[in-house]
Amino acid sequence: MSRRSSGMIGDWAEDQRRQQRTQVIQQREAERRRRAWDRDVARGEREQQAAYRQHREVEARRRTESIEAEVSALRNLLAAGCRAPAFRMASLVRSERLDPFDPGPLAYPVAIPRIEQFQQQSSGMALGSYRRAQAEHEAHAQYTRASQKARAAETRRQERLFEQREQYDRWAAERLAGIRAHNAGLSELAGRLRAGEAEAAVEYFSAALYASTAWSEELPRQVSAAYDRTVRQLVLDWELPRYEVVPEAKSVRYLPSTDQDKETARPAAQRRALYRGLLAQCLLLVVHELYAADEFGMLDSVVVNGFVDAHDPVTGLEAQLVLATVSAARSAFTGLRLEQVSAVDCLVEGLRGQLSPRPDQLAAVRPDRRPGDMGGVVSHGGHADGDDEEPDLFAMDPIAFENLVAELFRAMGMEAVTTQRSGDGGVDVEALDPAPIRGGRIVVQVKRYRNTVPPTAVRDLYGTVQDRGANKGVLVTTATFGPGSYTFANGKPLELVPGAALVDLLHQHGLRGRLGGGTAARRTTEPESESESESAAERNVLGMSWAGPVALDVCALVCEGGRVLSEDHFVFFNNPSTPDGSVRAHTHSAPDKAALAVFFDALPQRADRLVLVAAIDPEVDPRADLAGFTDARIRLLGPGGEELGRLMVSDGRAGETALVLGSFRRRAGGDWDFVVGGKGYPGGLEPLLGDFGVEVA
Repeated sequence: MSRRSSGMIGDWAEDQRRQQRTQVIQQREAERRRRAWDRDVARGEREQQAAYRQHREVEARRRTESIEAEVSALRNLLAAGCRAPAFRMASLVRSERLDPFDPGPLAYPVAIPRIEQFQQQSSGMALGSYRRAQAEHEAHAQYTRASQKARAAETRRQERLFEQREQYDRWAAERLAGIRAHNAGLSELAGRLRAGEAEAAVEYFSAALYASTAWSEELPRQVSAAYDRTVRQLVLDWELPRYEVVPEAKSVRYLPSTDQDKETARPAAQRRALYRGLLAQCLLLVVHELYAADEFGMLDSVVVNGFVDAHDPVTGLEAQLVLATVSAARSAFTGLRLEQVSAVDCLVEGLRGQLSPRPDQLAAVRPDRRPGDMGGVVSHGGHADGDDEEPDLFAMDPIAFENLVAELFRAMGMEAVTTQRSGDGGVDVEALDPAPIRGGRIVVQVKRYRNTVPPTAVRDLYGTVQDRGANKGVLVTTATFGPGSYTFANGKPLELVPGAALVDLLHQHGLRGRLGGGTAARRTTEPESESESESAAERNVLGMSWAGPVALDVCALVCEGGRVLSEDHFVFFNNPSTPDGSVRAHTHSAPDKAALAVFFDALPQRADRLVLVAAIDPEVDPRADLAGFTDARIRLLGPGGEELGRLMVSDGRAGETALVLGSFRRRAGGDWDFVVGGKGYPGGLEPLLGDFGVEVA
């Protein structure tokens, strides 16, 4: 008994020792894994820290290289500008080559079925003579129905192909006429230049400077000019970049100890020297470009006054401060090798010009001649002194126009100032509305345009509002805004002020201004004829595209409220145009699958909305629905075919065969904005049209 008990105790003790050894081994293994994991973590942290440090050092070097590139571009402005191609009248000539007619899917005939396709269906059946005859009769009947349907579809294809060809021919004729009118205008301008006409000279040489590729986007490009025919001299005021264009930092270095970038300041003397050299290069480059562009031999001498808009240190008032000026005769200038000269020495010593000794402190020089001093000589952007009629906003000097807008805001009870010309971030006027609830900081952009302002300008303004933390953004123009602009601005802290509204506001607050020939130059509605419609309004093209394979008819209804004006104001394949031509079918081009041309300004006076709808083409696939109508959008194209914006529309749904895409709605000021639709119909166009008052027989 004692031996048996001793054996049991021994076995138990041995088992305990094995468990203890196992626990020790497991603990040692766990400790080994923990130490290995700690080593991996530490290694990963070191590698991460090294990678982070390397990233910051690379970023610091990149910033340094960017600064050095900026400085290099400023130092080499003149040499690089001299390599830019000279402006020529031929660069403005538009090609008469047009995109060829592209019928798209309509180019492919509808396949006509063959009787054999239907007879083959019963060829393998073991049938009696009666049932075989019955099957053959049914096959022939199916063939007859399919053949008739295919021939009807082919007839419709040919009709639509003919219609699209006619539409293309009309568009091509209109486009070609516009191109030829433009080119004829250039020929007329060339004749006026050869005759030495002053106004033509100012127009041509101003265009040469505005179109130049020698100037970077960061540098200003504002010109006011006058031409003296008696001495064949062009006198210009040219805006210079501000002192801030020269980088204040020389280099950037990353400091790991503080985890910060440290900028090394550029020595003040070096920065001033760079700025003076840049101003001298600007004046020499302007003179070079003017003589290079003088293909009509109009210039014997050029006077260029370089100015900045700033507060005069003497008076504290905003003024144009001339920091450099030169009068360069052609005989003295054409012998210079501008790529090799020291710009400051060439300007001051070689051409006897004047350059401010401290332009960084706005120390001005006195020019001998300015465009405004030339009585009786045509000046870019000005009008005759003593003219009592209201100033033409189109012809107003850009600075004067911005000042007028700032004065308007002040007349409306706000604080408003114009911004500096350089580094203003796209803001021309800053205003503060003191109203306690709706007020706040307002940033204003001013566009002295003649054509419709593109939606990109509205998007840029919205970005500026966000960057500046402003309460509101206002875009003021002498032109108009298109539907894409109002669509983007809808629901955002943006206000769009077109030219007609601007004139009204000026008059309401005791200020003066007109748009061209009339005091308000309001847009004409309901022209008497189609030709007058096209001359009074600019055409927009609405290009429709979608991702799915479904074939659609895209149609338009000109409505008052929710009712179409008349059945003739329903534009579809059998009625390709409204009676006045303000809405018409249009040849589409990739990526669009359908298109409409719309003259918004020519729509009837009582029309307040243009509704766009789409429906399944039953001739192509009568069993299709709108489940395959996805990623749909409308491209808004300008008169020249340029894309002004994109409007998103709802996708289709299974079981629906017609859909309201959206509608353009007339605003109180006469412009149009887009409202997305989305209502679908399972019964095709018929119930949809019924909702708009169109009776379908």
